[in-house]
Amino acid sequence: MAYFDNGNALFADARKNHYAIGAYNINNLEWTRAILRAAAETNTPVLVQVSMGAAKYMGGYKFVKDMVADQMDAMDITVPVVLHLDHGDYDAAIECINLGYSSVMFDGHKLPIEENYAKTKKVVDLAHSRGISVEAEIGKIGENQDTGSGELADVEDAKAFAALGVDKLACGIGNIHGIYPENWQGLNFPRLQEIAYAIDIPLVLHGGSGIPQDQVKKAISMGVAKVNINTEFQLAFQEATRRYIEEQQDLNKDKKGYDPRKLLLPGTEAITERMKEMIDWLGTPAIA
Repeated sequence: MAYFDNGNALFADARKNHYAIGAYNINNLEWTRAILRAAAETNTPVLVQVSMGAAKYMGGYKFVKDMVADQMDAMDITVPVVLHLDHGDYDAAIECINLGYSSVMFDGHKLPIEENYAKTKKVVDLAHSRGISVEAEIGKIGENQDTGSGELADVEDAKAFAALGVDKLACGIGNIHGIYPENWQGLNFPRLQEIAYAIDIPLVLHGGSGIPQDQVKKAISMGVAKVNINTEFQLAFQEATRRYIEEQQDLNKDKKGYDPRKLLLPGTEAITERMKEMIDWLGTPAIA
């Protein structure tokens, strides 16, 4: 029977030993199987995460949990798997805790700071009473191709959230969700260093897709233990699917190229291969 690890020991070890574990968003069944397969083939731990939008698209948080668990059983997955809510609001975090997710992110950056503190504390207390890990965010992660939409994380905020008992902390350090524009100036390493000196919990790099490898590796050396990936896999899926269609393989009626299982296969395989490459340069060690 599938078991979800809360990841606390995994990410603490990752920060201590200067490697990272990938946190990969799922969007459907194919995404889920592709990610689990890459983790199994490399014998490495994995964090499978779902956003509020993707969960709604797939039919709800319970469906997502049941689907991931069922696929773990069907694929005989034996590596540690963390099931995580990505960028959840308060209600979503509470629902996922009650459903048995092993990790949740409560993102209260839009709330007044005192309300954010209070709700974060409530999430932490409930989650910890059930052995569930909690991630919070300081600063604001920028949005697709917009360098001006983010906010730089504050060191005092980092200390305050660590004091609330969060297990992982995502930091706005110039990173962006989605595609990075050509005028992007890179990660703010001085601020990351300040935060890493101030608190000793694992740090999280959101918007990991598209950041140059040397910058990601530098961030890992400074305390980042979790790197979030979504857009990179979406682009890999798109590229492989487009190639399949441009080669008109979907029009081959003799080989039933129109079968959705065949149509979706190249993209699914592309995700697995891209993830295996990332596991290698993130330095994620195989399970002994």
